[in-house]
Amino acid sequence: MTDSDDEQLRTTITGPENAAPDSPQRNRPQWADLPVTDDTANLRQGPDLDDRCLGVLPLVGVWRGDGEIVDPAVAGARPFGQQLTFAHDGRPFLTFEARSWLLGPDGEIGEQLERETGFWRPQEDGSLEVVIATSSGLAEVFYGPKGDMRSWQIETDAVARTATARATVASKRLYGLVNQGDLAYVDERAMDGGEMAPYMSAVLRRVVG
Repeated sequence: MTDSDDEQLRTTITGPENAAPDSPQRNRPQWADLPVTDDTANLRQGPDLDDRCLGVLPLVGVWRGDGEIVDPAVAGARPFGQQLTFAHDGRPFLTFEARSWLLGPDGEIGEQLERETGFWRPQEDGSLEVVIATSSGLAEVFYGPKGDMRSWQIETDAVARTATARATVASKRLYGLVNQGDLAYVDERAMDGGEMAPYMSAVLRRVVG
């Protein structure tokens, strides 16, 4: 690990300037009576992060914010809110969960959107294998190169879908740290017979970790 990487790790553990003030003390809900190690989204709590996950360490936490969804089946862009959770249990992978909801003109909470759950599996060379399943019936396998501790890009190698799921054939995502520690991402998808195009994008603030 380079001196630059080490400094980035220390900054992450200390916490970005614009994170929620109580984020260092918070964690995802814990199961104290779980007979095996529970997930933690706070690097100060729980098991040590596996060395293989050091390249994605800055992602560990709970992130919340808002963005824009552009669905080819719906006219115009729509605002939405979202919470992402990256956690670990000491083994060489991160657990991933996304919950999203539409926002009204005045920021009121609207319809819930699809949920996602999965695993980010860093490899020994730093490259990424990512598996994500959605509540809408998709199961996607992504691969990506080693990140630079500030950005990570993954692209689908395979997409499986149920008979009732959207006709999605490919997806590409870019995640990156911006604005002194916020997490931004763009999710592009090729679906409903169209070309790859931006589908969801958001900027999220750290609220845990």
